[in-house]
Amino acid sequence: MLEILASVVEEPILQEIQTSMAIGLELDESTDVSVTRQLDLHIRYADKEGQLFSQFLDIVRVPDGKAVTIVRAVKDVLHKKYIPTAQLYGLGTDGAAVMTGRQNGVAKLLQDDYPWVVHVACAAHRLALACRDATMGVQYMATFRDHLQQLHLYFHNSANRTEVLLAASGLLGLKDLKVTEVKDTRWLSQHLAIQSLQRNLPSVLSALAEEVKVNKCPTAKGLYAFCSTFRFVAALHLQADVLPHLARLSKVFQKEMVNFLAIKEQVPVAMAAIRAIKEAGNQQPPGSCLAEFHSNLHDPAGLGGFDIASHEEERDRRGRVSLEGGDDFWSRFQRQVMDPYLDGLLNNLDRRFENLDILGAFHIFGAAPSDLENCTSNLQILSQKFLPQQPEHVVLQEWESFKHHLVVGAFQVEEMKMPSCPT
Repeated sequence: MLEILASVVEEPILQEIQTSMAIGLELDESTDVSVTRQLDLHIRYADKEGQLFSQFLDIVRVPDGKAVTIVRAVKDVLHKKYIPTAQLYGLGTDGAAVMTGRQNGVAKLLQDDYPWVVHVACAAHRLALACRDATMGVQYMATFRDHLQQLHLYFHNSANRTEVLLAASGLLGLKDLKVTEVKDTRWLSQHLAIQSLQRNLPSVLSALAEEVKVNKCPTAKGLYAFCSTFRFVAALHLQADVLPHLARLSKVFQKEMVNFLAIKEQVPVAMAAIRAIKEAGNQQPPGSCLAEFHSNLHDPAGLGGFDIASHEEERDRRGRVSLEGGDDFWSRFQRQVMDPYLDGLLNNLDRRFENLDILGAFHIFGAAPSDLENCTSNLQILSQKFLPQQPEHVVLQEWESFKHHLVVGAFQVEEMKMPSCPT
């Protein structure tokens, strides 16, 4: 009965898809409650009036997560539902290696059969993976990230510890207390965790010290020893300067209607901001978190209001740290943590977003009349992708005629029309 009802609902949708002039697929892997691997397929298509629609297409079981298995499943669905592959122009996936691999990824294997298909990996997911890879590439930053998560779990899993934290925040006059969870691929949740911890660090350290003193808690002792150090506070301020740039980028990528030209333009902007942080070193611009950090290095009350300096001196007496002043601590932090982390972040962003030319080339279809003269390079990129058999000079000749139609001819839209002379 359910299959009959499903076919009645599905039939008119498939008819619209089969008559569409342009189709795009969206693929994602998942597992159900029985841990069975499944492939989820959605489809986007344009109707005869050019209106875009998104529909669920199918969900199929796959025996493994190999690219060839996924491609075989996709082709089976397309064949079973009579989807015209000649009109298949787009493919959307996440940034997983099985989908994006250059040699044997799903996108590459499908493009071998349908070379005109444009593959778009989720930009927000690519950004999150670039940030994760940069963090995991520097040992201390990976440990820093793990301790953020441990702090969250330490207070989240105990009502008594949360009360101690709230009491400490009340004494210090802090509000909006929360130690936030860190997730690698949930749109840079680390940004929210850093904001929260920077705001609440005095309370967190006070609560941990109280747990050590009263309850002799070894977990609290370990967390306090890690978080009450020069390197931890420096890394916290570094992240507080870096992550807002990446968070803004992530929000651009999560818009319902993403302009892919914005991806090509905004990624270099974020990279330039990160590069400026690295080049500034210990001369960060006023208003930045690292500038505030440096202004507190010689504060008699301790770094940033915490007794960090005396704690490091105590570690020095035990022979674990060589302390020769705040500047030496900063030099070591910059050399061992900050510069490698920022270099890794820049390299990963460049690697994850290197193939944006084909997306940016579509800008010609929304270009203003004044920009039409500068669209030749974009047109060449698109013609090589979609019209490889067509001589380039023929395409350029047609473009010369077409752009005049856009400005003063039959295809001129209302806002582009030239004002008429008064009579």
